[in-house]
Amino acid sequence: MAEILITRPLPDAVVARLSDRHDVTLRETSDPLDADELITALTSFDAVLPTLGDAFSAEVFEAAGDIRCKLLANFGVGYNHIDAAAAKEHGVAVTNTPGTVTDATADIALTLILMTARRAGEGERFVRAGKWVGWNPMQMLGMHVTGKTLGIIGMGRIGQAIAKRCHYGFDMNVIFYNRSPKRCDFPARQYESIGDVAALADILVVAVPGGPETHHLIGREVFAQMPDGAIFVNISRGDVVDEPALIAALEAGDIRGAGLDVYENEPHVPEALRAMENVTLLPHLGTAALEVREAMGLMAADNILSFLDTGELLNPV
Repeated sequence: MAEILITRPLPDAVVARLSDRHDVTLRETSDPLDADELITALTSFDAVLPTLGDAFSAEVFEAAGDIRCKLLANFGVGYNHIDAAAAKEHGVAVTNTPGTVTDATADIALTLILMTARRAGEGERFVRAGKWVGWNPMQMLGMHVTGKTLGIIGMGRIGQAIAKRCHYGFDMNVIFYNRSPKRCDFPARQYESIGDVAALADILVVAVPGGPETHHLIGREVFAQMPDGAIFVNISRGDVVDEPALIAALEAGDIRGAGLDVYENEPHVPEALRAMENVTLLPHLGTAALEVREAMGLMAADNILSFLDTGELLNPV
């Protein structure tokens, strides 16, 4: 019987899947592992089920010394909080949960597009504050999204799911940038650079993975290329966007607004963003549905069970 650490409270079905066959330690706090806990996770358990914020850096692997853990089965598709190369050097495999998050994350992208374009957050705050005195023809006019041009940066599973929703649901013209050539089963045109897409998009959505290669991928130059009145949406990772550059573009009126589910230094959200009525801010809700979180957790659990039983990794990164 192996010893397994689950670093955050997860749905009961996930805990039961592992505890039926192994000795499970369930951490009761939602805070990320601190420095000492990270080392203990590597030295005292056979497998760990971590998630966003559990920063298994190269320094942590080095400091751990004699590492007992052989698998980090990440809860989530994004794993930029884990130095996968350092893990491999120290004999620790890493898996993630692809596929389970696609539709839920795409739904949040659509939520942010519609809320920002139609000023829904601002409107709700207006009503709750008791300021609404009745309908009038020019009140809170926003962007009509039907028929607009959608630009996607990163046409992986999530990018394609967003594009399909926008094309088939709102008759949007889809253009995109992807590092490698991508054929889609719906109308979409690939461009050679992010700037080419940004310059033509009424709505620009970022759907790339996090990590060193995409750090500050979207910055001042991209925002400068976007048309007046365009909307920017980020559902990828916070540090994909140069946050001060985004704030500057919004303050200068270079773009109409922004919809954000992720932030560069979560859970810190700059006051400048919180003060802007034309910015929709969500608390990283991308996969926040019980069915989705259960599916993610069960996939992570199955990665652990498969590895312990046969040595096979179902979803290696």
